[in-house]
Amino acid sequence: MLKHNLPLPRCDVRPTSDLKRLPMTQPRETISKEKAQSPFFVGLDLGGTNIKVGVVDDLGRTLSYLTIRTEVERGPDDAARRMGEAIHAATREAGLNPADVARVGLGSPGTMDIPAGKLVDPANLAGWQHYPIRDRVAEACGLPVSFANDARAAAYGELWLGSGKGYGSLILLTLGTGIGCGIIIGDLILDGAHSHGGEFGHSIIDYDDNARVCGCKKRGHFEAYASATAVTLRTQEALDAGRTSSLTQRLAAGAGLSPKLVAEEADAGDALSLEIILDTAGYLGVGIVNLMHTIDPEVILLGGAMTFGGKSSPLGRKFLARVQEEIHRRAYKFLAERTVIDFATLGGDAGYLGAAGIARRDHGKGATP
Repeated sequence: MLKHNLPLPRCDVRPTSDLKRLPMTQPRETISKEKAQSPFFVGLDLGGTNIKVGVVDDLGRTLSYLTIRTEVERGPDDAARRMGEAIHAATREAGLNPADVARVGLGSPGTMDIPAGKLVDPANLAGWQHYPIRDRVAEACGLPVSFANDARAAAYGELWLGSGKGYGSLILLTLGTGIGCGIIIGDLILDGAHSHGGEFGHSIIDYDDNARVCGCKKRGHFEAYASATAVTLRTQEALDAGRTSSLTQRLAAGAGLSPKLVAEEADAGDALSLEIILDTAGYLGVGIVNLMHTIDPEVILLGGAMTFGGKSSPLGRKFLARVQEEIHRRAYKFLAERTVIDFATLGGDAGYLGAAGIARRDHGKGATP
């Protein structure tokens, strides 16, 4: 049961002039209040750059959506205040009153103490250490708030509404600068005793003294081999070693080296770029086998910014096939044949939808503020 140490005032927060919304980058389907099914929930996806806010109904359908800047440098108190304002702004746009919202879900990056509702030392939120974010957002909006790791919130979103719908257990790997991981078993989100469950990006896949160094400065971690950061570094090393590639011309023309550039050149027929991507898929397969043998979920999904176009792209399909090939080479045959390996489908919406879903779960359990 979730408990707040601070009272929740009933308030009518009105947006101030500094609640700067960002334009929507893609069309998002919404439904009207008349077509929605109560109760209603708000999902917040807190990132180092932006904060996504969505109002959803009991079936996970979005009524309204907005995005605001995080503006980390203004501090966590200011951000909590603006999140409260954004919650009320999105609620009004949905045609609802604050009292119509049953609960808010907040997904956040970084190390955290989930039972206490605190951020501990979030890498992308400098100066926000040991901040009681759950209670501060609850104070700002006057509503109870459920608090979750952002990767686990995204995983819950995929289980509730995305590629994991209909399954009883799921693991989501979010491939980006690092590797996020959310593990859901039934209605259990695997947070762990110290709120660090699912930190699979920092599992060890190479124990050699010369293993690659992860962003956390430790050697041999999964992220050091299969993240976007690793793709860029491994590609640069290959070019520095004299490997022939069309990337050389792109870089000379001023392009910045990134997985996106590597994918573009792989699509254009560059052998080195395709090799880097398929090697990454191989590393990913090794990590996934470890998850399969430890958790044994029904489905494992790949999401985040680095899916090389997913199923809609020939390169994405090659990437997934190489992951599956490595799994079949290394996993128990029974598991390899039965575990579904697929791409996530909710994209950037998974975070706020999953956060709202966690709020819905807690509301259904009768969680107290």
